[in-house]
Amino acid sequence: VQLQASGGGLVQAGGSLRLSCAVSGIMSSGHAGGWFRQAPGKAREFVAGISWNGKVTLYADSVKGRFTVSRGNARNTVYLQMNSLKPEDTAVYYCAAEETVVSVHVPVSVEQYDYWGQGTQVTVSS
Repeated sequence: VQLQASGGGLVQAGGSLRLSCAVSGIMSSGHAGGWFRQAPGKAREFVAGISWNGKVTLYADSVKGRFTVSRGNARNTVYLQMNSLKPEDTAVYYCAAEETVVSVHVPVSVEQYDYWGQGTQVTVSS
């Protein structure tokens, strides 16, 4: 199983970025998708998640109304559209996948996810 994250970069406060996560190798079931972030000296935290069928999404309070998680048509790509970025959004962002047969399940903890991408740096300047 591979998760390939991309789309990070440097942006000014108020700007936007779109992260992508391509998931491959999960053949026998569906998967829920999640985005986490980790700032220096802090624990990895949940940002957003989406169910296998794409109909259920969850967000951390700190990003509600600014970030949107979605799936591509083939459901093997998970996106994170980040708008109105703030300096406190600066972190390494990780995508994750949990194998599941429950189409509406969205895990929110690090321990619930089975596979992780390599991380992509997002830096928001003030």
